[in-house]
Amino acid sequence: MNRLAARIRERLNLLPPGWRPHPPDGMSSRLLALTAVFTVAVELLIVMPSAASFHERWLRDRLQAAELASVGVEALPYSAVEDETAAELMRIGGVQAVVVGEQGVRRLLLQAPNLPRAPDLIDLRRDTPLARALDPWRTLFGHPDRSIRVQARPRYRSGDFIEILTPAQPLKLELRAFLLNSLLASLLIAIVAGGLLYAGLSYLVLQPLRRVTRSIERFAADPESPAETPSDRHDEIGRVERELAVMQDEVRHALRSRARLAALGEAVAKINHDLRNMLTSAQMASERLAGSADPTVAKALPRLERALGRAAALSRNVLEYGRSEEPAPQAAKVALVGALTLAAEDAGLDASGVRLEKRLPARFAIQADPDQLHRILVNLMRNARQAIETDALRPPARQGRGVIRVTAEADGTMAVIRIADDGPGIPPRLAERLFEPFVSGRTSDGTGLGLTISRELAAGHGGDLRLAASGPDGAVFELRLPL
Repeated sequence: MNRLAARIRERLNLLPPGWRPHPPDGMSSRLLALTAVFTVAVELLIVMPSAASFHERWLRDRLQAAELASVGVEALPYSAVEDETAAELMRIGGVQAVVVGEQGVRRLLLQAPNLPRAPDLIDLRRDTPLARALDPWRTLFGHPDRSIRVQARPRYRSGDFIEILTPAQPLKLELRAFLLNSLLASLLIAIVAGGLLYAGLSYLVLQPLRRVTRSIERFAADPESPAETPSDRHDEIGRVERELAVMQDEVRHALRSRARLAALGEAVAKINHDLRNMLTSAQMASERLAGSADPTVAKALPRLERALGRAAALSRNVLEYGRSEEPAPQAAKVALVGALTLAAEDAGLDASGVRLEKRLPARFAIQADPDQLHRILVNLMRNARQAIETDALRPPARQGRGVIRVTAEADGTMAVIRIADDGPGIPPRLAERLFEPFVSGRTSDGTGLGLTISRELAAGHGGDLRLAASGPDGAVFELRLPL
C-alpha cells in the first residue's frame, strides 16, 4: 500500500502544475456546496409546477371522458343504462360516479358505489394556485382508500358543472412514476448545468486566485524571486493581479532601501567609533585653549565648545538612529529667540551674506528638547542658505546674499514656526518626495537625510514638519511643536 501511494505521488509530481489535483480548500468546497444547493432549488422549481400540471391534466382527462359518457347516457331513452354498460363506461372513463348540475338540480348519471371514506373535493373552477400546487402531494401521501370528487365546467354539453368521483390510487401510481421520471431528467440536467457552472467559476475565479496565492507565498518565501507576469484580463481578477505585482515591486524597493540603510548604519557605526576619538581629542584641545589670553580665541571658544558638545551628543545617538530610533526628547522650556540665534550661527548665517530675520511674539517659548530643536533649525537654515548661495538665476548684485525669515504664532496648544527663504524654491519633481531618505534638493553635496531626520525629531515631540509653500519666490517650511 505504501509503495502504491508513493508511485501515485511520483506520477502526480510529473504532471504540470496546472493539471495536478488540488485537495478541496475553503473556497472550492463552498462553491461546490452552493452549486449543490442551487441544483436542489432548481429541482424544486421544476418538479413542483410539473407535478401540479400533471395532477390537473389527469383529472381533466377523467372529466372529459366522463362528460362524453354522460352524453351517451342521456341519448338513451329515459337515460336508462344497464349495469354492465354503466360499469364499462365507468371503467373506460376511470370514474366511479358522474353527476351533472344544471339550474340548481343535481342529476346522478352513473351510480356511485359505497365508499369506506368520504371523498375529498377538488373544484377546478375555484382552486387557487397554492391549492393546486398542494393537491399532488396530498394525493401522493394520502390514504390508499382515498377518493376524489372533482368538479369543473362542462365543455361538450350544457350545465353548470360536471362532477366525477374517482379513486386516488391510480392517480397516485401515475403521479409517482411521472415524478420519478421528471426527477431523474431534471436531476441530470441540473447536474450537467451545475457541473458546467462549477467548472466555469473554477476556471474564471478559483484558478486565478490559486495563481495569486502561489505568487504571494513565493514572494513571502523569497521577495527577490521573479515576479509572475499578470494576465491581460480586464475584470476584478486582472486588477488584483496587476495591483499585486505593483505592490510586490514597491515592497522589493522598500526592502532594498532598508538593506541600503542597514549597510549605511553599519558603515556609520564604524565611522562613529573613530569620530568619537577625534572629538575627544578636539575637546581636550579646546580645554587647553581655554587658558589662552588671546581675545579672538576667547570669543570663538564658546561657539567651538557648543559645536563639539553637540557633535559628541550626535555621535552617541547616531547608532540609535541607525536602528531607526531617535532617543526620546527631554522636553524643556526653550526661548525661541535664543534657539534661533544659536542655530543661525551654526548654519553659517551672517549679516554680510544670508541673514536671519526674526518676527516673533515677545517672550515666545516652546516645550522641546534643546539639542533636537537645534538640529531641526540648523538643518532647515543650512538648506535654505545653500539653496540661496547656489541659485544661478539670482541677479549678480544679490549673488550669495539673501534672507531667511522666521515667524511664529500659537495655534491652540501648538506653536507654528514658519521658516521662509527668498531662494529658488523646491523643484516640483522633488516636492512630494522631499522628506524621503536620500532625496536632496538642488545642492549635490548633501546626503538627503537632513529633512528626514528633522521630521522624525518633530514627530517625536508630538509635532510635525512639512513644506507649506514653494515657488520662484522661495520655500516655506512649517514646524509645529508643543507650546
